[in-house]
Amino acid sequence: MTINRNIAFTLLEISREFPEKAAVSCGADVLSYSKLVSVVCDVARKLAPALQSGRCGVLGSRSIEACVAILGTAWAGGTYVPISLKYPEQRLIELLDLLDLDALIVDRAGIRLLSDAVRAHCPRLVLIPADAPGEFVAETAGHEVAPLADLEHPVFVSEDHLAYIEFTSGTTGKPKGVMVSAGAVASYIEAMRGWYDFGPDDRAAETCDITFDLSVHNMLMTWHAGACLHIMRPLDLVAPARFINKHQITTWLSVPSLVGIMKQTGKLAPGSLPSLRISLFCGEPLPLQVARDWAAAAPNSIVDNIYGPTEATIACLRQPWSGQGVETGIVTRSRDIVAIGDPYPGMKTMIVDADLNPLPDQVPGEIALGGRQLAEGYFAQDALTAERFPTIKGERWYLTGDRGYRDADGIFHHLGRLDNQVKVNGHRVELEEIDMQMRKAAGTDMACAVAWPVAHGSAQGIVGFSAGGEADADTIRGNLRDRLPPHMVPSRVHVLDALPLNGSGKIDRKALAVMLDDNQAQPELAS
Repeated sequence: MTINRNIAFTLLEISREFPEKAAVSCGADVLSYSKLVSVVCDVARKLAPALQSGRCGVLGSRSIEACVAILGTAWAGGTYVPISLKYPEQRLIELLDLLDLDALIVDRAGIRLLSDAVRAHCPRLVLIPADAPGEFVAETAGHEVAPLADLEHPVFVSEDHLAYIEFTSGTTGKPKGVMVSAGAVASYIEAMRGWYDFGPDDRAAETCDITFDLSVHNMLMTWHAGACLHIMRPLDLVAPARFINKHQITTWLSVPSLVGIMKQTGKLAPGSLPSLRISLFCGEPLPLQVARDWAAAAPNSIVDNIYGPTEATIACLRQPWSGQGVETGIVTRSRDIVAIGDPYPGMKTMIVDADLNPLPDQVPGEIALGGRQLAEGYFAQDALTAERFPTIKGERWYLTGDRGYRDADGIFHHLGRLDNQVKVNGHRVELEEIDMQMRKAAGTDMACAVAWPVAHGSAQGIVGFSAGGEADADTIRGNLRDRLPPHMVPSRVHVLDALPLNGSGKIDRKALAVMLDDNQAQPELAS
């Protein structure tokens, strides 16, 4: 029997089993599974007659409406495309022109971005929020398409159907639209459900914007289990521990940087997060001390590190770290971070050199990924797709741009981005290595290094940033002199109240570089 791979398909089954159970919560608004299916069906009926390319934009995030828009698009057989609320007007216009959407769905934050100039580039059908949570109406009655009378079941889609297109930043500054199939999503969910017993009594936190694919895990793993998704709004991200305890959150997935925020505010004391039972970290290296601090704060939770780029569907390697307070994970000693572990079922990993030849164990090179979770490529960028998804010995692979190695036991380790390798006065420097020593020297996880200024692709120096520690800039530089060769010691250290984070919750190096360029920061400097 052919399986319907529509990412909304399981929602229908769960709603029949738990109709009155809470499915999604945001602030004071809560939708039960039966109500969620009702509003999702309504959106799908509005969308389906308009679908040609199948692409529907979702301009919103951290709202019930954004969740309904995603599920409604899927239910109708479309491909959802999350669009960042942080895009300036011209970037929005360029993206709308590129995508040629069949419809655009906006939440209450997104509608504020629909200037006259943006509206001129919108598709014919634009759905805006109605009065009740999760309900939508067409913005202009004359542009409304007559809804379908019957769409009680999610439209059947095969494994190669595009579930979503997720735009990620590129090394050139031009966003890349990663096309992810329904089959790749199904493979990810199958692997995760084999390891973790998500159930109807769980309460999951949505820690991410919908433009970051960890949100796909948070949404779908929750709704596949009949659990409730609790959406963290921007103010909730300021005090994650309070949110976890208020809602008795049981499952958690985020980038490690959020832990740094909690430590800064003194809200990560041992035993302070007793409700958690599954804790996963992804999106950036997991520092050893962060893993230990989280495990101590959440003594009833397992703590695992998962790794993978958007091009391999959320995550595709996994390294268990601890359970019941016992550390069992593998550490990348040269970085003081948790290893990235072993590939998921149906996935393969190898380390290759610049000529795409496999490298032996213990020899660093580029991490390449293959298998069922690979994306279909980049939207409207065939040349880049061919470059980053090459065929190696008859098999399709993805070149991550990450540097790593496999140890003698077959465990994979991450050594940072290849594009974070910079040359400083003739020396090749890896910024992640300085990051690790910055964290130690500053006594905080919110620390990083930036190559600056950069001219003709070569850095003229290194600048350090930290926040949340007690050490001043002179002390940090003094400690770094004891830990690093002279050419790797930052020429300056900026001690700030907080470090900027990007939409994925990671420390934003680009924003720090802009801060230096504009000379807007007023930090404490080491001489």
